[in-house]
Order: sequence, then C-alpha cells, then structure tokens
Amino acid sequence: MSQHFDIIILGGGPGGYVAALKAGQMGATTALVEQGHLGGTCLNVGCIPSKALLASADLLHSIRGASSLGVSVTGPVGFDWSTIQTRKDKVLQGLRGGIKSLLGARKVTLFQGRGSFAEPGRVAIQSPSGTQEITGSKVILAVGSIPARIPGWPTDPALVCTSDEALHWKDLPQRLLIVGGGVIGCEFACMMQAFGVAVTVVEMMPRLLPELDESFSDPLAKIFSRRGITCFTGAKVESLTAAGTVRALLSNGQTVEADRVLLSIGRRPNTADIGLEKAGLTTDRGFVRVNEYMETPVAGHYCIGDANGRCLLAHAASAHGVTAVENALGHRRPFTAPIPSAVYTFPEIGGVGMTQAQAKAAGLPVSIGAFPLNFLGKAMAVGHTEGFVKVIRHRETDAILGVHMLGHNATECIAAAGALLHKKATVHEMAEVVFAHPTISESIKESAEDALGAALHMPPRKVLRVAAQ
Repeated sequence: MSQHFDIIILGGGPGGYVAALKAGQMGATTALVEQGHLGGTCLNVGCIPSKALLASADLLHSIRGASSLGVSVTGPVGFDWSTIQTRKDKVLQGLRGGIKSLLGARKVTLFQGRGSFAEPGRVAIQSPSGTQEITGSKVILAVGSIPARIPGWPTDPALVCTSDEALHWKDLPQRLLIVGGGVIGCEFACMMQAFGVAVTVVEMMPRLLPELDESFSDPLAKIFSRRGITCFTGAKVESLTAAGTVRALLSNGQTVEADRVLLSIGRRPNTADIGLEKAGLTTDRGFVRVNEYMETPVAGHYCIGDANGRCLLAHAASAHGVTAVENALGHRRPFTAPIPSAVYTFPEIGGVGMTQAQAKAAGLPVSIGAFPLNFLGKAMAVGHTEGFVKVIRHRETDAILGVHMLGHNATECIAAAGALLHKKATVHEMAEVVFAHPTISESIKESAEDALGAALHMPPRKVLRVAAQ
C-alpha cells in the first residue's frame, strides 16, 4: 500500500520547502520530494552562494577605495580563493541543515529521490534504494528551472559553463567572457573584476539589464567602464572555438579571447521527463501555466515558482508556495503581491512595480520623480554617491506604479517601496512617510516629492508659462 498525504510537493527549493512548512503549519500531512540538496537552485547554485562570494568581492572593492575616506591600507590587498569557497560552502551547509530541521519540526515527510507522475495524484520516487509510490489529495509542482545553454557550443565546464558551475570554481580564470548582460551576468562581472579577472560582457540586446527599467543601463555601463569591464551591447557571439582557451567572434566584428566563458542567457523550466502527460498536464514553452490561485487546469494540481513562468525569482516562489497551500486547503486567496527585483552589483539595484516603458506601453498618464544620491547627506558621508531613485506615478490617480533604485543598499531600501505599493499607497502618502535621517532610504521620499513637483532638496522644476490669449 502506498502512503497517502494531504499534499505532495515535488521539489525542495525556496518554493517547495516553504510550501511544505506552510502545509505542516496548517496541519496537513505533507510529503516533500527532493532529488538533490534541500534549498534548490537558490541555496545551492544561485542566490546564496553568489552572495557569499559577492560579499568577499564587495569587501575587496571597498578596501581598494578606502583612501577616498582617508583610510590607509598598507601593503598589498589580496585574497585566498580557497578560503572564500570554504566559507561559502559552510554557509550552504548550515542553511541546508536549518531547512531539514524546520521540516522535521513541522512533521513533513522528506523523500530523497527523483519524483515523477505515475497518474494524477500519484507520484513515483526513484532513489538508489529503488522505486516507491505515494499518493496525495493535492500535488504542488515546485521543480524550478535550469540554466539555458546554446546548442553546438563546447560543453566542457572547464571552458564554457553556467552559474551552476562558476559558483563552485576551484580556481579563477585570468580572462572571462560573460555571454549575457542580464542580472546574473552583471553580478558576475562585478564579482570577477574585484577578484582581478579581466571581464568582457556581451549582450545581444541594445543595453545591459534589458528586463529592468531602462534608466539603470547607461549608469551601470559607465560604472563598468570605469572599472575596466568591457561591455559590448547590441552584439552576439557568431562563433565560439575552444582549444585550451576560448576565441569568440562577435557580430560587431570584434574578437574576444578568454580562458573561460560564462553563459548567462536566461533559464528554462525544469519540467522535462517528470511525467506531466500522465497527470494530464501540458506545458507552454516548458512552463506549466497557472491562474492567480496557482492552480493548473488539472483539479488538485498546482505549480509554483520558476516552473510556472510568472516570475523567476526565489522570493516569488516562496510566496507562490504559501498561496498554493492555502488554496489547496480551502482558503481561497489569489496571488496579487508585487514582486521586487534585486541585483547585487556594486552599487546595488532594486526595483518594484512597473517600469517606465511598461507604463508607457499600457498608455498610462505618468509623472516621473527622480532623486540623485549625490544630493543625499548619508550617501556623501559614507562615500557612496553613485545612483538615484526613480518613482513612477499615475498622474490622474496618484497611485504608485513603480519604484526603481540604483545605489548603496538598494536591495534593502526597495522593501519600503514594495510595502507601500503592496498596500496600494499613493505617491502623496509615500512623500508623507518620515524616513530616518541620515539614511539612503530617504531618497525614496525625496523622489516621491519630485514626482509631485514638490521636492525640497532639489532646485525647483522649470515651468513653462503660456500667456493667456
């Protein structure tokens, strides 16, 4: 007899394990099926290891600029890559253990193996000890995504790799070609440059970070240029040959030679070969589409996180997981929360809500507020004056449409804007919030005031006055 559960969750990443914890909290008998390490991509080959490495890189970057704050660092500033990697691995091990402990405390049954559908509501689990089947009244797919690769390119990870491999490199290349100037590509560019690697970024679209608000792209490109990071935008790799080193011919006629190539061209859903057809589930470009309740067209089956294609971010997956469980257990609630984005470049980038281009495409009447950080007391005091905050306001309803920030601690500051957007605050209400002084987050209030034409710490806007006829 197979074991039966109220809820089966396939995948133990940030969507799956959070869903399992929520189900356990709500009293459901819960099975979590995971074939690898708990924590999924985010914990093992994504968010957490990259931030551990970036922490070391950011510290190096700060020390090298210490003289601007009157601090003298005598002797050479160096690093030990092996120690950095060991520290990163220790962080991952601690977090994996923490998740396992939390699952045990919620009485979640963990199955270690590869899960696939045998039929609707029935999951087969393959492991080294054999195959077993379990059944569930409800099933939540949380299988995540994997890095996209380019067919025909060399597959030797010592030469051409994705972030999955690059986060665990045993040594560093002298020259690195990054194909793709999105979030992952830009984060790795900052990281590797700080570690002394000569970095070249090639982005097919006309600008870096093409999926984010366009106001980030030029400032970040200039920052990269000052640091010696070479960027080619509006260009693609026409051919790639590898023989000890890598040689790339670009569409703009340039040739780039490197010791390694990092592919950061996006991710694709990890939905292949898990028996979706046996459960009656279909895909759209590999994604299992869902409604705002995380429901698939097959009753009792849900899909969360990267695999549903709504938003490929770890915190979105966790939020989806809570929504799916609540709906699976009869607490009808749609998912409507805005999802913030965070980019851990130096300086950081944070954004939430609509971009200016999206607002324009929707035909919305907008006013834009912008506040440069070099006007801000805290930014000047701590020597982090690069960047700005941008508020997009609906000119007729005063609604906050979007907030976008480039600057020191932007990934932390953007949470304030996200909370206001989530509670449907107006730009006037945002401008009335009292932020602590001196802080970087004050720039959000200043930008909101500017969107209203009422900024106090900026010169008055010029108004064109037309004489009455």
